[in-house]
Amino acid sequence: MGCGFVPNPNPAAEIMRTPRFHHHVYVVELSASVWREARFRRANAHYLGTAPCVYVGMTGLDPDLRFDRHKAGIRANRFVRDYGLHLRPDLYAVFNPMPYDAARDMEVELAIGLREQGYAVWQA
Repeated sequence: MGCGFVPNPNPAAEIMRTPRFHHHVYVVELSASVWREARFRRANAHYLGTAPCVYVGMTGLDPDLRFDRHKAGIRANRFVRDYGLHLRPDLYAVFNPMPYDAARDMEVELAIGLREQGYAVWQA
C-alpha cells in the first residue's frame, strides 16, 4: 500500500485556486502645512505636534502607484494631493499584502495606532 499521496496532475490549476492577496494599507507623510486645514485640525484635536501628520489608506494597487495617482488627482484624497510628501513604508510594509477584508480593518487599526503614538492622522 502506498502512502496515500497522489500528485496533482495539473499544478498550475492549484496555483490558480490559491487566493492571491493584493490589497495593501499605506501611509503617506503630509506636509506640516496641512495643519492649517480646519477639518484636519478637528480630526486631530489631541495632537501635540510631536510626530508627523499622515494619511492612512488602503488599496488594491501597489502603494507607490496609488500615491502617484493621488498626486495626479486620480481618485485622490485632497490632503494627499495637496500636502502628500512621500510614502512611509516603515509604518505599513510589514502588513502587506493581505485580503480585502483584512486591509479594510487594518486601515482603521493602523490609523488608531498611529494616533495613539502621537501622529496626526487623516483616514478616509
